[in-house]
Amino acid sequence: MNTVKEANDVLLDCQNVWKIFGARSSAAVKAVSERGLSKKQVLQDFDCVVGVSDASLQVRRGEIFCIMGLSGSGKSTLVRLLNRLIEPSLGKIVVKGREIAKLNPAELRDMRARNIGMVFQSVALLPYRTVLENAAFGLEVRGVPKDERNETARAALAKVGLSDWISRYPSELSGGMQQRVGLARALAADPEIILMDEPFSALDPLIRRQLQDEFRQLTKSLGKSAVFITHDLEEAIRIGDRIAIMKDGIIVQVGTAEEIVTKPAGDYVAEFVAGISRIHLVKAHSVMRPVADFKTSQPHCDVDALLKASPEADIGELIDITMRSERDAVAVVENGSIVGVVTTRGLLRGVAGMPAGAPGAA
Repeated sequence: MNTVKEANDVLLDCQNVWKIFGARSSAAVKAVSERGLSKKQVLQDFDCVVGVSDASLQVRRGEIFCIMGLSGSGKSTLVRLLNRLIEPSLGKIVVKGREIAKLNPAELRDMRARNIGMVFQSVALLPYRTVLENAAFGLEVRGVPKDERNETARAALAKVGLSDWISRYPSELSGGMQQRVGLARALAADPEIILMDEPFSALDPLIRRQLQDEFRQLTKSLGKSAVFITHDLEEAIRIGDRIAIMKDGIIVQVGTAEEIVTKPAGDYVAEFVAGISRIHLVKAHSVMRPVADFKTSQPHCDVDALLKASPEADIGELIDITMRSERDAVAVVENGSIVGVVTTRGLLRGVAGMPAGAPGAA
């Protein structure tokens, strides 16, 4: 029970947060509170820009939470609000049970140093310091003795595969290696939450995919939580446990990749997911039919004789199983019992991103 509870712990809680920029932002904030103005109305009435509008999200222990949106959607503003690099205009941000707006400067610095690490798109390595010294820099700022911080930095660099490069300088590293140093610098502080603001967007596609996989594996193996900002939905799907999609400062949908692909919240999200392959996203539990319905439509088929799959088997796995079977259906088994059946039609709907409950499903 304790393990389940800990896994569901909320480390970061963002509650109805707004950020409004402009000379009359205070008046705009008051108008938003009292009259519920929209982003467009705030711009018209006060000549202020709403960067983030009424954003709420929670990041759980051990979760990678991706925030995805196009340029100007507010995603980078939001991530800077999460560790108070910029002050929210309205709302509340709670990190490990503490509202960060109420922290004094010393307490805020300590929280950033101990609880929240951050990696930017530009890692801003110090050019005249070695890889080891760059990775240890945060610990140096905290006053950690040299031998101790260097030992910790070596261990962090080993985790990102740079043990053989500790004496090199940033100019001797590739872009991907520099990003690894930035990640090692964040990991050396041993934060529970890592904020990543489009760290891989400037890299070549092959290196980018490699770092995406390495980041996910490393974050999970260390039990860290992460907020990962990206403009690329495929990157969000590859990395994230859950995804928030932003438009014009508003979070328009939060869900797993499967939920967003199969149940997009409106035309904007549907357009984003239109070109995404469903093969490894949609799972058996989303496309299976109830056993009773299947028996009614195919009374001569022995459900117990069907090949089996788990509820988490993806469309690719289900296609492979179907190809090995003499029947055009797969039984879905959970805890030893058949809980549903995936038919060939269900597989086709899964490829199209249409869940079993959609109109015409079968």
